[in-house]
Amino acid sequence: MDFDLRKLRYFVAVAEELHFGRAAAQLHIAQPALSRQIRALEDELKTPLFIRDRRTTVLTAAGEQLLDDARDLLAAAEAVHRRVTAAAEAKPVLTVGFMPGIMVTPAVRVLAERRPDVSVRLLRTSWHDQVAVLHDGRVDISIVRLPIDQRGLTVRPLFEEPRVVMVAAGHRLAGKEFVSVTELADEHLLQDPNAVPEWRDIALELRERDRPEVPRIYSVEEKLELVAAGAGISVIPLSTATFYTRRDVIGIPVEDIEPNRVCLAWLASRRSPLIDAFVDAAASLVP
Repeated sequence: MDFDLRKLRYFVAVAEELHFGRAAAQLHIAQPALSRQIRALEDELKTPLFIRDRRTTVLTAAGEQLLDDARDLLAAAEAVHRRVTAAAEAKPVLTVGFMPGIMVTPAVRVLAERRPDVSVRLLRTSWHDQVAVLHDGRVDISIVRLPIDQRGLTVRPLFEEPRVVMVAAGHRLAGKEFVSVTELADEHLLQDPNAVPEWRDIALELRERDRPEVPRIYSVEEKLELVAAGAGISVIPLSTATFYTRRDVIGIPVEDIEPNRVCLAWLASRRSPLIDAFVDAAASLVP
């Protein structure tokens, strides 16, 4: 069948909100019109996508499957639109994503010397969207920090760098030249424990199952504000800590955790001379 992308967008909004009223407000359409579109999609698929009554809305098994697939379809459609728009420009355009603390300028300069006909655009990413921007076409290639979901991507290692633990200036560890991960076992980590497996394996708050809720953090600045306020600690790459230097937060090297791995990533399905040129330019700068 031919999927109507508008209906899929409507479906994803309802599936994520699990509330027709909130989804309708988000989409700026009337709730009855949204309900009609969802019913039409269910008719086309010949299966119910939601179980709903006056108080609750939940996904059926078919709805859960469609939500997984619809996100990928919508991202792919958006990526096609962005690439077609870029191709229509008079000068070839390459959009490069990069994580905080990573310097992109040297690679861009090398590319400019080799391909002066190319216009390079940059997009700063975060832990939450460094993969999403590849799938939805906001960037053609990105400099990412592992770990990431590598499905559908080509990933090429660039370099590694040490990580440091960020603590408030008045923290008990603030005066130390370096620490071991065991000294952090009773601390509250303001990030996904899987990002620091060495801490995860010994963390007291995980063993005792009383880990305080970690708010959703969208930027390094937000993370450091929480650290400075004494809400917890965070382990970040050294270059990021150096870039975001501030007096009320101290970075301390951690001697027994794995370094952060920095890689280039792009869609495995993409075949682009511009991507190849940037890969070669970035690789030429790695010792």
